[in-house]
Amino acid sequence: QLQLVESGGGLVQPGGSLRLSCAASGFTLDYYVIGWFRQAPGKEREGVSCISGYDSSTYYTDSVKERFTISRDNAKKTVYLQMNSLKPEDTAVYYCAIKEALITTVENMCLYGSPADFRSWGQGTQVTVSS
Repeated sequence: QLQLVESGGGLVQPGGSLRLSCAASGFTLDYYVIGWFRQAPGKEREGVSCISGYDSSTYYTDSVKERFTISRDNAKKTVYLQMNSLKPEDTAVYYCAIKEALITTVENMCLYGSPADFRSWGQGTQVTVSS
């Protein structure tokens, strides 16, 4: 059974940092694109950053470039999202999702991915940026 479990969320002051983890079980990362998505109350889901488990190509939405870094450790079956210089507008539930690398790209995963076509996704972790 493919399963994803997020962790690392919490409350942080503006300008602070958090590192989110997405732990996978039941599959290896090598054949998937893994994406971090977020959704704030009253807002649409947004693809934040995506990474290929196959070739490590990455994609970032404009609002997080230079602040967030996505990485993967295939041996540990874990994908990380290092978030620096956090802003109140980064407040959201963050969740990770996967789709087969053969049928998507990191850009398409982030821009067009939806639960309807994710192979699996996690329950999410809350990130709150507030003073």
